[in-house]
Parts: sequence; structure tokens; C-alpha cells
Amino acid sequence: MEWIAAIQQAITYMEEHIMEEINYEDAAKQVHTSSYEFHRAFSFLTGMTANAYIRKRRLSLAGREIVETNAKITDIALKYGYETPESFTKAFTRFHGIAPKFAREESAKLLLFNPLVIKIIVEGGKSMDYRIVQTKELKFIALARSFRNEIINDEENHDIPDFWEECHDKNLVEAIRNLRPEGKRDLYGLCSPTKQGEGTFEYGIGVLIDGATSEFDIVEMEKAGYSIWDVKPGTYVVFDCIGEDGDCIGDTWSRFYKEFLPQMGYESEAETDYEIYFEKGRSGLFCELWIPVRKK
Repeated sequence: MEWIAAIQQAITYMEEHIMEEINYEDAAKQVHTSSYEFHRAFSFLTGMTANAYIRKRRLSLAGREIVETNAKITDIALKYGYETPESFTKAFTRFHGIAPKFAREESAKLLLFNPLVIKIIVEGGKSMDYRIVQTKELKFIALARSFRNEIINDEENHDIPDFWEECHDKNLVEAIRNLRPEGKRDLYGLCSPTKQGEGTFEYGIGVLIDGATSEFDIVEMEKAGYSIWDVKPGTYVVFDCIGEDGDCIGDTWSRFYKEFLPQMGYESEAETDYEIYFEKGRSGLFCELWIPVRKK
């Protein structure tokens, strides 16, 4: 998929229907992709979620209407999708910095948020190391949970980091890491593709099952909450995420959409993507990011 064109098409749709009850799932349908993949691409390309974009545009337009008309604030609140004046006031104040009732004062300053236009800007001076790998079928033993699509690239959401912390605190990770020999106890953060219309995705923490993995009783493991995660053979682009925390993963995803895809003749593939957290990784490497792709 040509994500730059697709996101611009979605923005046009959102602008044309900005006063209607729409969200990122409606926009995803317009570009014929899963809501999860659209949400991820939009957020990494624009720096905000599609729902946040819709919300900011409406609040910007609401501020303009308050200033330019004599309409009641309660009526404006309803017009722009807020069920109560209180919820509108809270959102308006957070966005503009002042409450709606003060917006009509002569000295009031409001925030203007214009429609987005997606452009490719050629920038120099930064390298982006990558490698293309053809993988065989892979199998993992993992602890997996469902997460809402909306959490992707949401700086205020910590559901997945909390999941990792819980697994470490309860020694759930060690139960599967110990199936591997010392020196090969790498952990994988597995992220499933989603189908059209689904509101959640699966994220799992697991280890590779291969000839070096100790035998285990799958029935007992399933009783403990673990499951087998199969990954089909495919083509992956692999990036090093360099940094001290998970922010480098988001930065790498952003560059994947903004730099790699437009230039390299690939498009994203709807298969499992994953991070590898090495037991003995090199200095400065937070993880490797493996993203499924295919040639256009």
C-alpha cells in the first residue's frame, strides 16, 4: 500500500465528514486496510492518532465558531460531538488553554489547528541501516494478551510496558526463558496482524521453539496461560533500535513509514511483526525490530 497517498486520502475523508460521528475505523475503511494497520501507519506518519486529529480539528473549528457567532456554547458543544457542556469545557480548555466562556473576550487567544497535508520531505545527513531477511516458518511459546488498537503510539498509554513488567514481576518470563540454553534466552515481543473490522490485536512475549529448546508439556503450559504462536515464512526488513528505552522502537517505526517504504520499493505485509530482546546484545542496542514486507 502507498501509505502517503492512503493517509492523505483518509485525511480528505475526515475533513469532508468532520461534523459526523466518524473515527479512525471509518477512515481505515476508506483506504481498504485493517483499522489496526491504519491506526499504526497514521500515528507514525503524522505523530498523532486519527482520533486525536479529528478531535483537534473539531475543537479548532469550535473555537472559531464561538468567536465568530453568537451561538450558545451548549449548542456548539452538541454540534461538535460533546454530549454535555462539562465534557466540552474540559476538552476545549485542554486544547485551547482557556475555557469556552472566556473565548469571546477581546484578549482571548485560541489555538488554530489546520488540516494536515502529507508530504515527503527529503532530508540528508541521517543513515538508516537495515537488512532484508527471508525467514522460514517460526514457532514460539508465548504468553499473549489482546490490546486495543488505539494504544499504538499513544504516549499516555503503558499497557504493553505494564504487561512486560507484570510478566517479569510474576516470573512468567523465566518459565519460558528457562526452556532455552544459557546464551540463547532471547525474548521476542510478538505482534499479530489484525483483520478488517477488528478492534484489538494480540501481543505476546515468547521464546523461539527450535532444536535448542527443551521439551515441555504443551497441555500444562496452556493451563498456565501460555500458547503456541506460529509465524509463516516471509520477507522481513530488520532494523536496530538504538536507545535506552522503548521510545527508540516508535522512532524506528516512524522512519520505516516515512523513509524506508517510500524509497525502497516495498510495502508492509499483514503478518506477525516482532522485536527481539537479546540475552547478550551489543552495547546500545535496545532490540531488533523485524517488520514483514513484500515487494511492490
